[in-house]
Amino acid sequence: MTPDPTILDPAAIRAYNMATLEGTGVRAGQRVFRNLPGTALLEQAVRRGEGTLSIDGALIVRTGTHTGRSVADKFVVDEPETTSDVWWGNINQKLSREKFAVFRGRVQAYLQGQELFVQDLYAGADPARRIRVRLVTTSAWAGLFARNILIKPSLEELSTFKPDYVILHAPRFHAQPAIDGVHSYTSITLSFADKMVVIAGTQYAGEIKKSIFTVMNWLLPPQGVLPMHCSANIGPKGDVALFFGLSGTGKTTLSSDPLRPLIGDDEHGWGPDGVFNFEGGCYAKVIDLSAEAEPEIWAATHRFRTVLENVVADEHGRLDLTDRRYTENTRACYPVSFIPNAVPSGRGGQPRNVVMLTADAFGVLPPIAKLTPSQAMYHFLSGYTARLAGTEKGLGAEPQATFSACFGAPFLPRRPEVYGKMLADLIAKQNVDCWLVNTGWSGGAYGVGKRMPIRHTRALVRAALDGSLSGAEFHPDPAFGLMIPASVPGIPAELLNPREAWADKAAYDATARDLVDRFETNFEKFAGNVDGAVREAALKRA
Repeated sequence: MTPDPTILDPAAIRAYNMATLEGTGVRAGQRVFRNLPGTALLEQAVRRGEGTLSIDGALIVRTGTHTGRSVADKFVVDEPETTSDVWWGNINQKLSREKFAVFRGRVQAYLQGQELFVQDLYAGADPARRIRVRLVTTSAWAGLFARNILIKPSLEELSTFKPDYVILHAPRFHAQPAIDGVHSYTSITLSFADKMVVIAGTQYAGEIKKSIFTVMNWLLPPQGVLPMHCSANIGPKGDVALFFGLSGTGKTTLSSDPLRPLIGDDEHGWGPDGVFNFEGGCYAKVIDLSAEAEPEIWAATHRFRTVLENVVADEHGRLDLTDRRYTENTRACYPVSFIPNAVPSGRGGQPRNVVMLTADAFGVLPPIAKLTPSQAMYHFLSGYTARLAGTEKGLGAEPQATFSACFGAPFLPRRPEVYGKMLADLIAKQNVDCWLVNTGWSGGAYGVGKRMPIRHTRALVRAALDGSLSGAEFHPDPAFGLMIPASVPGIPAELLNPREAWADKAAYDATARDLVDRFETNFEKFAGNVDGAVREAALKRA
């Protein structure tokens, strides 16, 4: 069992600290808390004034200025070994090796003067594909977050643990652009050669999670495994379903189904042996969460050791999940085992269905449509949705239409076509059914129409996954050429056909044409790298 450094003599503490920080470049003489269990981390966070407890024992924290990811402050080190394969641009901004050495060194020097919390964890439920991650952080609650979200090794595995990747996490350290070569006091920088992530100037814990996801997106394609920004569950017949989508589109909500055990809610790999979760926990958006519509997630939010980011509670610790005074992007991070019917192994077989989720702010996409393989490739590369307020720093109050390749462009270190080709090959090989589901607006654009009722979306998704829609009559909608069902029991007919849900049909036609134009303009950058069937099938009008 890992010793408690607080009860050792000074010489033993120094020796223990050196072993703990192996591979980090940090040489510390102060206390280092290594692999504390969740309860101890929660206690430390409260002791240090990092957060408060809810009435249920969840840890409530504030993340300050950053209540979402700081996408403009993400960098990848430009290294000879990897530069030709990185998708350079606004997503992966270049930082020279020289500047990274300065930045890393300054953060390492800063960490030497701090009380540190170290967590040794796995990313990847498949033992053949997992990586060993060492987090070194100044924040006890960030350690608890990492322990909730990643996979915990056994005590035996910890005894010989050597990290594949190290995260240096200094949320209160401010970078200096003139010295470090970055844009602001915030920087999330990844070096594939050094196998290190350095995070500074942001307390938002999602940066830890997504940095490791970026690493997995880099490592797995050469191994023949597709990394995916998706949730996954499994049906009574062993039929796996994948749910692609950006934050706020419903991945966590729709995959947390009491009738279908949950494999994971956000990040997975798909390869020759099937699907596996990258994580051991969930990171759910909880604004307006209700016990009636999302009972499993609501219950997990009200659990001991759950981490609640920017959630509001009263003086007694009772949560108000409707209060958005700090952000729309309120979050709960909890072990996946808090979901009653989660799959303990985090693994499943080959998928039978792929569902692509979009929150259409224009209100013109149907609530469900069946996609041909070519259409699936098109919509995967397009990654259309609405970025919802608060998910990223700088977003306003209204959703913004956006295209995020592979439903996760901010986390792709390689070109989107690499992942798109892998998905197309897997869909063809496994004969997968593909669906586009709009969890956004109906009857008008945002501000006029209404958000799609979750009960209807759940019913439609269940009908697709259990085969009920296989015998339905489908017809193409005139705007996008998507095949939509003529009728589904329990679903209003006007909801299935988005044009019929609009009172002003001319306004619908104009809005749909505008969105089609946006799709086509966005896809121009991929058109030269996909086959003719994808180009011809895309948005073909009826």
